[in-house]
Amino acid sequence: MQAALRPAPAEPPAAAEPFFPPQLLARLDKNGPRYTSYPTADRYSGDFDAEQYRQALRQRRASCTTEPLSLYVHIPFCDSVCYYCACNKVVTRHHDRAARYLDALAREIALHVAELGQGVPVSQLHFGGGTPTFLSDEELDRLMADLRDAFRFEPDAEISIEVDPRTATPQRLEKLRKLGFNRLSFGVQDFDARVQVAVHRVQSFEEVRDLMQSARALGYASVNVDLIYGLPLQTTESFARTIAQVSALRPDRIALYAYAHLPERFKPQRRINVADLPDRATRVGLLSAAIEGFLKQGYTYIGMDHFALNTDALAIAKQRGELHRNFQGYSTQPDRDLVALGVSAIGRIGDTYSQNAKDLDAYYAAIESGRFAVERGLALSADDLARRDVIMDIMCQGKVDFARVEARHGLRFGDYFGPELSQAANLAELGLVNLRAGELRVTGLGWYFVRAVAMTFDGYLRTVSTGASYSRII
Repeated sequence: MQAALRPAPAEPPAAAEPFFPPQLLARLDKNGPRYTSYPTADRYSGDFDAEQYRQALRQRRASCTTEPLSLYVHIPFCDSVCYYCACNKVVTRHHDRAARYLDALAREIALHVAELGQGVPVSQLHFGGGTPTFLSDEELDRLMADLRDAFRFEPDAEISIEVDPRTATPQRLEKLRKLGFNRLSFGVQDFDARVQVAVHRVQSFEEVRDLMQSARALGYASVNVDLIYGLPLQTTESFARTIAQVSALRPDRIALYAYAHLPERFKPQRRINVADLPDRATRVGLLSAAIEGFLKQGYTYIGMDHFALNTDALAIAKQRGELHRNFQGYSTQPDRDLVALGVSAIGRIGDTYSQNAKDLDAYYAAIESGRFAVERGLALSADDLARRDVIMDIMCQGKVDFARVEARHGLRFGDYFGPELSQAANLAELGLVNLRAGELRVTGLGWYFVRAVAMTFDGYLRTVSTGASYSRII
């Protein structure tokens, strides 16, 4: 399909102009998926159960693949609640509750070994939560030993963990390093004192600075920082100070997430005063200031909510067209089969997605009776697979080669995606994509709205009623 369109800017507008043109915001100010997978997790169904998951594992083993696995381990416990949090968590001061959970994880690991075999190679491990550092040194020793006994970690495996700066110490980081962790992600969110009180997460710049210095001295390959914009009491001025402070710390990567206020789904958010939340114009200003600030400090905008230093492997992967995306966001590693362990954890095996029970008691009941805790999931259809390829090409490479999709899925792109190409022509008129013969390419401006481009090809969004709740694109 050929479209005669005005050329879109290779880079976002200059700082003298609105970073996001108002007429564009008016068209694209809507909710949308983050596409850490396609189909997205809200499409999973209880029709896919533990037995189907077991069959997917057996099919993987029968295929005799040598591809390494990724592992994700969910640790749900937190010492205190952060009001903005939308994660699956258990807030408790009783650290002895971790013992039963570790027993369950050991049994869940054993269930996977029984189906996959001993010593399957692993190239990536991530501990998320909750607060993974809720576990004591001895408990982390035990969990890592269980994982290393079951799987074979490749020498250059990425082993990462999310760290709460309020509860970590340099000594803790040293322990994690000895256990094999080589990547850290610090949850900062905002350094402004008023914002921290409003969301019940108080931590000083100095605490984070000292931990980052320790991490550097200990030889961590990558140190990341998570931020959130759209939190209560944030202003463009206060957030600009946070951006400057974070930039001064020089994290290798920065994740900048948009706060989604969904108190009907996430009870802790009911403690946030709605009147304190930034209005639409302020939210746009927060994002615009962050993008401009990080770009000026030598960071590359990877896509959607990720930044990386120009020398970081993620930035280099983007330049080379080698980005990938998985449940943790953008990655240099291919979206491989993912074994997900723990309550609510989401995994991928072959052409299936699965999620463990979200309720801790239900998770325990399954695992302690010798069953996988998978509560829902999805076996992807041929249509799902074709659309996943297109959406991930958009999200990761910023382009779709029609001939490649045709060859892989046995379809005629223009016929199969006719309505989608008509919608893409509208995005082209807005300067978000260029359509050429046999190719769709995201423009420099379009990268900042890449979710909107990807949504064009989402077959599930074409239904009249989806029942899904997503975060704002901006």
